[in-house]
Amino acid sequence: MPEVLNLASLREAAHSCKGCDLYLRGTQTVFGEGSQGARIMFVGEQPGDKEDIEGKPFVGPAGKLLDRALAEAGIERSETYVTNAIKHFKWEPRGKRRIHVKPNSMEIAACRPWFEAEIAVVHPEVVVCLGASAAQMLIGKSFKVSQQRGEFLDGRKLKPAIHANVVATVHPSSILRARDDESRHLEYEMFVRDLRIVAEHLHGKRAA
Repeated sequence: MPEVLNLASLREAAHSCKGCDLYLRGTQTVFGEGSQGARIMFVGEQPGDKEDIEGKPFVGPAGKLLDRALAEAGIERSETYVTNAIKHFKWEPRGKRRIHVKPNSMEIAACRPWFEAEIAVVHPEVVVCLGASAAQMLIGKSFKVSQQRGEFLDGRKLKPAIHANVVATVHPSSILRARDDESRHLEYEMFVRDLRIVAEHLHGKRAA
């Protein structure tokens, strides 16, 4: 960790991280991005193929869907901070494609200090976990997004503690993988509903 903690110094330091072997497979570190004073921090599992290539989080298809949903929920992405629990893309080859592989507990633990530093610097009011992996990393392995999505938790009661409220919803990539258009539409509407709950929590009134 750098002596002076700010987003610029953390991003620079993370580029040379070798805390686990994922740096050998990823093209580059994909650190978080957004406003240092953001009230909302979104946390996914790990960068995808496009993010790995561009070096920025949530710039692929799932990121575009997130942008659309945020706009519908009345949340400006420019006023948020987006990151991932894992900073390198873990993948396996399948033909000419690079397919996402779920990170293991050692890899998640190795990246945890970076996330904790992001929390300390950004100091968000709400941390939104996108998907089960991020939720279980922050809240606990027993947490079920399907049953507890949209429920706010006091991060100070978690272990380790987070000085922010924590809420979980699905990862936008899961919406893209829905089996048909009807399911995709329903999942998307539920996702926007969850984001509106976050907007309500911050603004004290129902988002438009």
